[in-house]
Amino acid sequence: MRIPRPLRAAALVALPAALLVACSSADSGSPKAGGSPTAARAGVEAEQPAAATAPEGATAPAAGDTPPPEKVRDAFAGLQATLQDGCTTEEQCAYFLGRVYDELERLDRAMKADPKGPGHFPEPIEWIAGLRGTIGPDRSYTNLKAHRGELVGTRDRINTWMQDHPDDYR
Repeated sequence: MRIPRPLRAAALVALPAALLVACSSADSGSPKAGGSPTAARAGVEAEQPAAATAPEGATAPAAGDTPPPEKVRDAFAGLQATLQDGCTTEEQCAYFLGRVYDELERLDRAMKADPKGPGHFPEPIEWIAGLRGTIGPDRSYTNLKAHRGELVGTRDRINTWMQDHPDDYR
């Protein structure tokens, strides 16, 4: 499984900090340490520079700002990343089906927020809505597995449509 770069960067910062907190909190309850476990963690967190905790290239949004909508091409790339995935174990299958569903939802949101308007992607939006109606509100593995054909079929149908309309999302 490939871990996205922002998560790897966060893990590189969080793991040493967690170890430091764990080591310092083991002694922090004793009188010789001179502080509480909460104070020890606060000291560790205060020592971390703000840039080290934010993903690479990220800036803190101003109060009241909302991030811009995701681009259709980026959401479609996420959906395409599921094309090589599949199921060999129950655990992999649960992850795979959940991811396909999530990537379809992500693409749907991006298409509806696209500057060209949702009318620019009528078929994929309609297919995702139909799938959502078929699956219903139950996102359990059992339900997704029962609708695996529709889920994967919708993904493949949208992939073909997008490949036939490259100028619509680039």
